Amino acid sequence: MEPLKLYMLLLGCTLPGRHTEQHDVFFGIARKVSDLVPDMKAFWPEAGDKLHVDGWREVNRVGNYDIAIVSRDEAIENAEQLYFLNLGGYKPGEMEEFHYKMLRVSKDIGAAIREAKETAFYKHTTFDTATSHVDDKYGVDVDDIVPVKDILPATIRAQYQLKITPAEASAQEDELFLGYFQLHKL
Repeated sequence: MEPLKLYMLLLGCTLPGRHTEQHDVFFGIARKVSDLVPDMKAFWPEAGDKLHVDGWREVNRVGNYDIAIVSRDEAIENAEQLYFLNLGGYKPGEMEEFHYKMLRVSKDIGAAIREAKETAFYKHTTFDTATSHVDDKYGVDVDDIVPVKDILPATIRAQYQLKITPAEASAQEDELFLGYFQLHKL
């Protein structure tokens, strides 16, 4: 039997009454990505049969840390947390807010934000009156930042938790799967 894995998926759909495709990020735990289809549909019920996946990854490694799924009953001590950040930024002459989604393992939100502000995206999508940003409620410039454990579906949080451990130097980065994926073909 395959082990449980944390998945990060970029969901997309064009909702009725909208002119452009909308996107959201979904996190789930399963043995294979196709097992998450019912949870994705429950996460975004308004999307109906228009819901699709534009990209996904198994989250096994983030930076210098391995991410594993363990039972909620297992005693673990994570000094660090896995954070999801959604950076927003602008480019001169383009009517668009660009976004960069990233995962960071850090001791706290402040450290994760400081790391995000060092990315090329953050530095290259800022000009005079339009700065790259992180949500104002954290007093800095980032659209959204949240511990991944807090945005997993409630049924998953009740059963499992994330175990974060230092990675071997030779461990591989996670593979990204990009494109238009219909749910029934995952």
